[in-house]
Amino acid sequence: MPELPEVEAVRRALQPVMERARFERVLVRRPDLRVRLPRKFAARLEGQTVQTLGRRGKYLLAELSSGDVLVMHLGMSGSFRVEIDAKGTTPERFDDERSPGAAHDHVVFRMSAGATITFNDPRRFGSIALVSRKDVQCHRTLGALGPEPLGPEFDAAVLARACRGKKTSLKAALSDQRVLAGLGNIYVCEALHRARLSPRRRAGSIATSTGAPRAPAYRLVTAIKKVMNDAIRRATAPQENRPDGRDAADLPNRFCVYDRDGRRCLTARCTGTIRRIVQAGRSTFFCPLCQR
Repeated sequence: MPELPEVEAVRRALQPVMERARFERVLVRRPDLRVRLPRKFAARLEGQTVQTLGRRGKYLLAELSSGDVLVMHLGMSGSFRVEIDAKGTTPERFDDERSPGAAHDHVVFRMSAGATITFNDPRRFGSIALVSRKDVQCHRTLGALGPEPLGPEFDAAVLARACRGKKTSLKAALSDQRVLAGLGNIYVCEALHRARLSPRRRAGSIATSTGAPRAPAYRLVTAIKKVMNDAIRRATAPQENRPDGRDAADLPNRFCVYDRDGRRCLTARCTGTIRRIVQAGRSTFFCPLCQR
């Protein structure tokens, strides 16, 4: 599933063709995504202008001139495809015809700036919703999200308070979107490795009984920010017409521990070997020698 860096890459790719552009036509080819599209979805979008395109955790948020917010989540296999008209003009046809390889193109947005944006999702775990701007903060999912890992409000004290008294593993705590927004299985593994902390370590161990941060909390926050910034730089590197945040060519070299079980640990002076274990049904990769 795309995590914060990949979703941020999607946001940056879509921003030039969506922000300050108007929805001229909206075509719904399949409304039953993970959550069914709202009633009169196309009618509520057409004619509205995207004022800003932001991100909260793994969600894309397009604020509209109508006062609604278009909330988009990629799920496990969702992506956006952008096609620009050569002359920036609206084509004469915009109907249900599609290319042979586009069986999973579920929603198509035709923008006033001359771009056609198509949401493709083979597994249909993604979602697109319309929420009133005043209700975004109390939305059932968005309202429960923890701080942004790269936001100014996130520091060791915030993380320690969130983990205080938790008997669950550090891996599980960091994967909880209520503790920290946007991290998932991949980057939790990477951050824990950089901080040299075991994923099996009890989450509450990074805080004192009063919720003050211990030394591991400071290391972990520094590691999370470093891993996130590095991943965003990779994900937003120039990619030809691929606003999905993924770069298949870079996969073998982009991670230190994730999907590297049986290989040598890359930490300097460490002679350990990366192991894979299963926690809460998800694969965890770590070095048992340098991660304590």
